[in-house]
Amino acid sequence: MQSSKRLQSLDVLRGMTIMLMIIVNNPGSWSHIYPPLEHSKWHGWTPTDLVFPFFLFIVGTAMWYSFKKTDHQLSLPMSLKIIKRTVIIFALGLFLNAFPFTGFSLESWRIMGVLQRIALAYCTASFLVLLVPVRASYWSSAIILFAYWGILLLFGGDHPLTLQDNVVRSLDLKLLGESHMYGGYGIPFDPEGLLSTLPAVVNVLFGYFAGKLIDEHENKKEVVIKLFLWGLAGFVLALIWNPFFPVNKPIWTSSYVLLTCGLAAIFLAFLIWLIDIKGIRKWAHPFLVYGMNPLFIYVLAGVWATMLWVIKLPDGTSLQGFIYNKLLVPWAGELNGSLFFALHLAIIFWIIALILYKKKIFIKI
Repeated sequence: MQSSKRLQSLDVLRGMTIMLMIIVNNPGSWSHIYPPLEHSKWHGWTPTDLVFPFFLFIVGTAMWYSFKKTDHQLSLPMSLKIIKRTVIIFALGLFLNAFPFTGFSLESWRIMGVLQRIALAYCTASFLVLLVPVRASYWSSAIILFAYWGILLLFGGDHPLTLQDNVVRSLDLKLLGESHMYGGYGIPFDPEGLLSTLPAVVNVLFGYFAGKLIDEHENKKEVVIKLFLWGLAGFVLALIWNPFFPVNKPIWTSSYVLLTCGLAAIFLAFLIWLIDIKGIRKWAHPFLVYGMNPLFIYVLAGVWATMLWVIKLPDGTSLQGFIYNKLLVPWAGELNGSLFFALHLAIIFWIIALILYKKKIFIKI
């Protein structure tokens, strides 16, 4: 399987997740969002709840090919490279949390976030797969998922899987402090908390295992079948586990890991079949463009989304409010206007990604 074809499906899926991240993170109004574009409030899941874990899965798949260059052996240069990437990605997350620095205070600086979770999950998974045999990594994944289940049930409050009583929140309160946590749930609770990052490591590991499967099988049809069956097994196991340990993104339950890894494997299998086997790839080019500079585009989108609220017009209206309320709502309505606002940002950053792609500028760390 040639490298360019092998990786195109991965880049397309990566681009899809970045585009969807921009769309779901930037509605014109948080009060007017189509249900599939909202996160589940607590237990359960929506299509939006698949985006972040899909990206972690892709991180893991890319890791396999990256580490293959050094025969999956840990060395001092490789260790330093992993640590460097981790620090940079984590620092970018801290930057986004602080930007635009108006009224910024170290005492209320949120520590965790999406990029921070990516950094920690990538770092942990990287050292794990480079330090232990692959078979041990399989067992490590299972141990993490079952151990996390036990930790949440044993060390939570009277209602260990609720917003108020979960041990993820309790640990963050002790280690991070209330003022350094996300406040969007009405009480201090971080959906990218420290403890809940542990099962997210398994999303990366499953992606790594998928990369191994793809790389070690020359027959693409065999890859598609195995990926699909593996994904289906994960999905079914998640449904079986759900009554006992509900699928839940905010506390990143083990059933949620199995569900999202299963669906990611199924979707990647579909893309390999469509793009690499059938050769139907023209439709995927816009997503491929997005997938070539994912981190840069994500950070840039985060900065610009914040600036839309900061930039004020002469009447005191934010640029975000002007675009949504004055340009979109009058003809599209509140719900569609909110969607179109998100889509217009996705188009803007696709154009930027396209310019970089055409100039062969690929920003990596």
